[in-house]
Amino acid sequence: MLDKYMTPVIKPLLTPVVALLDKRGITADTLTVTGFLVGLLAVPLLAFELWYLALGPIIINRIFDGLDGALARYSKQSSSAGGFLDITLDFLFYAAIPLGFILANPAQNSIAGAILLATFIGTGSSFLAFAIAAEKFKLDKPQFKYKSFYYLNGLTEGTETIALFIAFCIWPQHFALMAYVFAFACAITIVTRIYGGYVTLKKQESNTDE
Repeated sequence: MLDKYMTPVIKPLLTPVVALLDKRGITADTLTVTGFLVGLLAVPLLAFELWYLALGPIIINRIFDGLDGALARYSKQSSSAGGFLDITLDFLFYAAIPLGFILANPAQNSIAGAILLATFIGTGSSFLAFAIAAEKFKLDKPQFKYKSFYYLNGLTEGTETIALFIAFCIWPQHFALMAYVFAFACAITIVTRIYGGYVTLKKQESNTDE
């Protein structure tokens, strides 16, 4: 929900860094993979209840995630392969963070974490499934023209998810409550995406048949 507002604010801040990275010959795919590996370092830190230390890899991962796409566009090397790598590793990272909290306290966090991960699967699959169909019909991307695939809006997007992860680290004792609340918001996203996506694609198919 907030991504479309945050992106125009963040993009200008990345430009000087992106120019420097391009000058040094660093590729967007390198940033994607490096950011993912750094982000995974948060899992053992969370498992050992080193909450504030885990914030570092989480934030670095998100910075790299902003830089990789900006670098690809700056260097004119945007590609479907790079977009695929980026979104796949993003979703793996999103799943890894709740896992860290489950490992830290299985008795308290496992059910809430499992429900949150189930809704993550729903938001991710509805997002990517629609992107495949949107590519087939060449649907416009009015709010995210720079993306390499169709970016379907929802109540819970990247900005909200990262805010959640930061809140988890600051108030780990409330992980279960926050996970349940966010899972409910994800469920709303899933329902609206399925309904909106289905209606949109049925309309496109009807227009094609005419």
